[in-house]
Amino acid sequence: MVLGGSIAGLFAARVLSDAYDEVLIVDRDLLLGVEGPRRSCPQGRHINGLLARGQQTMEELFPGITDEIIADGVPTGDLAGDVRWYFNGKHLKQQHAGLLCLAATRPLLEKHIRARTQVIPNITFAEQHEVLGLQTSAGGARVTGVRVQRLESDEEEILRADLVVDATGRGSRMPVWLEELGYGRVEEESRKVGLGYVTQHYRLAKDAHFGDVSINPVASAEVPRGAIFVRTDGDRIEMTTYGMLGDHPPTDTAGLREWMRTMAVPDIYDALEGAEALDEPVAFKFPTTIRRRYERMSRLPDGLVATGDAVCCFNPVYAQGMTVAALGALTLRSHLHTGAAPEPRRYFQDLARDVIDAPWEMTKTVDLGFPGVEGERTLKVRLGQAFLKRVQLAATRDGAVTAAYMRAAGLVDRPEAMMRPGFVLRVLWKSWFGGQPAPTRASSAAHHIPDAVAG
Repeated sequence: MVLGGSIAGLFAARVLSDAYDEVLIVDRDLLLGVEGPRRSCPQGRHINGLLARGQQTMEELFPGITDEIIADGVPTGDLAGDVRWYFNGKHLKQQHAGLLCLAATRPLLEKHIRARTQVIPNITFAEQHEVLGLQTSAGGARVTGVRVQRLESDEEEILRADLVVDATGRGSRMPVWLEELGYGRVEEESRKVGLGYVTQHYRLAKDAHFGDVSINPVASAEVPRGAIFVRTDGDRIEMTTYGMLGDHPPTDTAGLREWMRTMAVPDIYDALEGAEALDEPVAFKFPTTIRRRYERMSRLPDGLVATGDAVCCFNPVYAQGMTVAALGALTLRSHLHTGAAPEPRRYFQDLARDVIDAPWEMTKTVDLGFPGVEGERTLKVRLGQAFLKRVQLAATRDGAVTAAYMRAAGLVDRPEAMMRPGFVLRVLWKSWFGGQPAPTRASSAAHHIPDAVAG
């Protein structure tokens, strides 16, 4: 039984269907046939990036799904070659790295994954059910199912299962349930980032992308505001812009346009001149990241594991959530090969080591680069931040550095790949002696070069 029918739950159900006779997905929303944003997924109205490794895993689990999504009108490109990245106000030199960027909106992506999940014969859906709590054996040593209640009903039901997978996201009640059963408190790590973002969709009066799939000025300590301005399905532009530490975008169209004037580069502000707004701006706030350290628990009940944001909820500007959920499904699959239910502690230890640790440390290093984010800046963190600045500067002059950086950011390569001696020497040489940054693709199309890039 999978609690939660969002993307993490769908990936989990897919791998479980190979090991169990029946898989039931329980969710409080209507799921089947839904094409727009769901009520219980507020981030569905905003950009949700599927990193390159996530796209590769999705294709492994659902062969052919990438072509189906592209056929539904989704623009594509290369994460390093067809995305106009700006770090610290400087344009990274673009070079193809074999990293597919699939620019689908969250509702369309979810629709395709759900449709492929729905046709698997041994997967069924229990829609509009509220999960009330766990059902356990005497003494709470094993979880045997969940107690649920249909929405608009007073009757409680017990749904029995050999394995329960919590994919209910950030609001997971699993820590509470474990404490109530006597397993103690789950250790949690968090960082207050004070993120707020606003999304709006447009049709442009002029081409701003010049062959690129997205324009992404990234927030920095000097300018803690950023944006993603992407061509997406429905022949639309999807813009999500954000600010850190309580500095949040306005929620009216005119104010949002003025906000874009404050970006480190003018590309998006210029592109919005004469643009048609297709909807009203929608806001979302994300105060803290959170990681639940189930792998450090001394004991856990059998028959219960978790995946996705229920375990670790990253700062969403790094677009790691869906990809980590996909990789978590592969970890779950590796614990099903004997035909027995996974041993929870071993599963969580593998999930932490193989999937979560690297992106969590990577984003911690970046988050702590903002002076207002609280946290210990150890020597390791400070060295990582210094090297990352060198990488970003070198990437403005060398497309091979951009490609390697995006392979790590896209979770295709582990961060250690950037510490190979040859790459480190290339970064140091290019960052110190590499010459002038390359112009943007827009400038080569008779567009002006932003001052932050030209200088």
